[in-house]
Amino acid sequence: MEQRRRVAAFGILRDEHGRVLLARGGPGCPYPGVWQLPGGGVEHAEHPADAVVREFAEETGLTVAAGRLSDAVADVSFHPPDGVAMHTDRLIFEVEPRGGRLRPEEAGGSDEVGWFAPDEAVTLPLMPFTAELLGLPVSPLPADLPRALPPAPVGPAADRRQRFAAYGLVTDPDDRVLLTMIADGYPGAGLWHLPGGGTDHGEQPSAGLRRELVEETGQLGRVIDLLAVDNLHTPAALGPEGRPLDWHGIRVVYRVRVDVPTEAVVTELAGGSTARAAWFTAEQLVGMSMTEVAVQATRLRVS
Repeated sequence: MEQRRRVAAFGILRDEHGRVLLARGGPGCPYPGVWQLPGGGVEHAEHPADAVVREFAEETGLTVAAGRLSDAVADVSFHPPDGVAMHTDRLIFEVEPRGGRLRPEEAGGSDEVGWFAPDEAVTLPLMPFTAELLGLPVSPLPADLPRALPPAPVGPAADRRQRFAAYGLVTDPDDRVLLTMIADGYPGAGLWHLPGGGTDHGEQPSAGLRRELVEETGQLGRVIDLLAVDNLHTPAALGPEGRPLDWHGIRVVYRVRVDVPTEAVVTELAGGSTARAAWFTAEQLVGMSMTEVAVQATRLRVS
């Protein structure tokens, strides 16, 4: 079965009564008649926070501002007629209303929108990720529900890549920070970076980070919380492929604690993209050559 991937962004909006806004998929959606948080696919080079604002306007008629990243989850849906297993990384933002008038999407992406308390939402056919995020029982979707693949990206796809990855601001009991150096032949070679990397098909973001942490540094870490999402668009990234590629990287950053640190060692499973790994004190971080996401994350270590 062919494996495909996509990244999508969704928003949690509550009213003054604590009800959550949900949208029902229209006839042209992959899951018609099923309710979920408003949102949808992140376009190439689009920041996920911008995607949730755009999708909210299209599906609900409301203008919102994206706030804190609340969760990052992944799931796989199967489309037997097409022979495709679709992995979707879902980023969930808290959003605040800014205006607009509530209405379903004119193009048919959503055919109904409404506010629901938990005891009301539990009676609806819900996308599993929506039920789980609302703390409701996860029920299988009806077996006879028509299922279609999400819309294909518009525009040229040759040499255009979207990559979802999970990274960690990793510290130990002495507040040292764990960093990895990017190897020669990869974008950013020679810079110190956060441990982590691309997640595998069917893998949850936090699980992928723990795996990468072992592969790149030999450490066992405990994921504490989700810090942020980082967006990087490099129209002509030159890597091991040997030719420039239009890369769009979407990277979630977690706070991770290694309770029993050991000497940082890069294993063969890291695949050659990591040259070194080491622990650093706060004083040693000053003036180091780091990637932008590493600079931003290390500034958050005491917050």
